[in-house]
Amino acid sequence: MKNIKYIVLSFSFVMIFSAASAQWHAGGLKLMEVMAKISQFYVDSIDENEIIENTIIRMLHDLDPHSSYISKDDIKEMSEQLSGEFEGIGVSFNILHDTIFIINTIEGGPSQRVGMRAGDRIIRVDAETVAGIGISTAGVQKRLKGKKGTKVEVSIFRRNTGDELDFTIVRDKIPMYSLDASYMVDKSTGYIKLSRFSQTTVNEFEDALKELKKEGLENLILDLTGNGGGYLRSAVELADHFLSSGREIVITEGDKYTRKVYGSKRGGLLEKGRLVIMIDRNSASASEIVSGAIQEWDRGVLVGRRSFGKGLVQQPLHLSDGSEIRLTVARYYTPTGRLIQKSYENGYEEYAMDIINRYNSGELTNADSILFPDGEKYKTLILGRTVYGGGGIMPDYFVPLDTTSYSKYYRDMIGKGIFNQYMMQYVDKNREILKLEYDTFKSYKKNFEVSDEILQGLISYAENEGLAFEKEDWDISKSHIKVIFKAYAARDLWDSDKFYEIYNESDVIFLKSIDILSHPKLYKEKLKQSG
Repeated sequence: MKNIKYIVLSFSFVMIFSAASAQWHAGGLKLMEVMAKISQFYVDSIDENEIIENTIIRMLHDLDPHSSYISKDDIKEMSEQLSGEFEGIGVSFNILHDTIFIINTIEGGPSQRVGMRAGDRIIRVDAETVAGIGISTAGVQKRLKGKKGTKVEVSIFRRNTGDELDFTIVRDKIPMYSLDASYMVDKSTGYIKLSRFSQTTVNEFEDALKELKKEGLENLILDLTGNGGGYLRSAVELADHFLSSGREIVITEGDKYTRKVYGSKRGGLLEKGRLVIMIDRNSASASEIVSGAIQEWDRGVLVGRRSFGKGLVQQPLHLSDGSEIRLTVARYYTPTGRLIQKSYENGYEEYAMDIINRYNSGELTNADSILFPDGEKYKTLILGRTVYGGGGIMPDYFVPLDTTSYSKYYRDMIGKGIFNQYMMQYVDKNREILKLEYDTFKSYKKNFEVSDEILQGLISYAENEGLAFEKEDWDISKSHIKVIFKAYAARDLWDSDKFYEIYNESDVIFLKSIDILSHPKLYKEKLKQSG
């Protein structure tokens, strides 16, 4: 009882104290009273902390879809994703048949320095057996992560030699890259994919762009598909590289939040040259800041599908127990005044169904199915093109979702993890052979073919896992399965760059981006620019 009174009292102070009036709010007092009575009189024993946390979560959801509560345990993991680093041993791993497989060791990281390599299986950590015990991904991370300078004893089994090897690894800071891939598509066009906007994103982008310029880059495809956002500052600094100085990039404003205008300030690395930005329904927040600014200054062409529509600014507010709330304090507006945030007036549950609703309405396959609110037309700032508000960023060139290669059999194969498990086993078994036969990625990309033998092995493996073969579905998805098999195998043999080099050749948004960049007249038409 004493415990819940302390929690409720602390919670109530946070909720009902107003700096403006310095008065208790009757609603807050009522909440404290209700919680005390539940604790005192409720028929069953209860977890007071769980009730408090669920109350906070529900209350924040009722405010808007992006105000949120983060427990003390979750804060560190979320912060790592945006800080751009964590402390550990530096490996990418996967769990297959209750065994921890090393997919890659991070270049220059602690594990690579002691001699661990792709294909190794971790069997013990600090003398504790971790193979065959049903370990989870979280369980592996808990054992391998740790403070810089601390040691961990790792025992591995190396398949091709049959050796069991012991390593003492000194943990270190490990970079978490937000740049998934960068490569030259042709002699003048480069490609860069960003997965998030973290503290290190702009530095990663600058390094990649400088290297691509050495290879002849004049034009760029910036892939922001699936990029859910991150730091506002990183988005502004990235957009600055494409815009001349003195141009607005984004405005933040709220009732209790001073209006702020963020603009370009410096000479960017790519203020000239053709630019295409790839977006889709999962491009959100910081991705939409960049896309909106580029579109409204007529600096480049957006290709893909309407972005997510996340234009609310959250501020972290720490609570006394080490947890925090991330409370919406402002909204994002593009330079012309478009509100990026889509409507959430029908509540959290309906908002969470938005992607499904887009699919059911036909929006993902037909641009004409997209309905914009009345009065939400805006003009771009240089060429006066019409763009639309009402939530999300609509691309200049719409690319419908390609569903021609998808089937239920394929979805089940992916969803049940069957495809990934088979591919990992194939690479693990044939790693040395593949590396000898294809000593460079260029050779692999040109010459490796996913043979009928490999595909038949996949079908048999799926049947052994309880997925019955469907001939009609297989014929629909076969060509796509071959592409993603080759792409994922390349990722495991080299790195994520190589995955995208292969996968992009079948990606409809990427292919249209190349088409637009390869034809200057088409590029200008999309910008409605003559000459």
